[in-house]
Amino acid sequence: MNYIKVRWIHDHPDEPIWLLSELDGSGYEIRKIEIFADGSKGWASKTEKVRGTVLGERPVPPLAEIAADGKFLPEEITRADFELAWTWRRIPHKSN
Repeated sequence: MNYIKVRWIHDHPDEPIWLLSELDGSGYEIRKIEIFADGSKGWASKTEKVRGTVLGERPVPPLAEIAADGKFLPEEITRADFELAWTWRRIPHKSN
């Protein structure tokens, strides 16, 4: 398993700014969390889809290929980091 976090730089409020994925050995997403600029979240797994988030139908490209598009800042994260985000995915964002 591999775990990645990608910052998506854009000005579209209906699109996520962070994407976190758990990938199998072939690069397919097993679980995904999307975080939006307002702090709201969507997520997907084989058994659930929230806020329109779905698992990719193709393998995720290598990080270097993702980074080649200047709108994406990818990094590998630890399983513990992903599991923490997965645990907190259902906690609503509180705005000031």
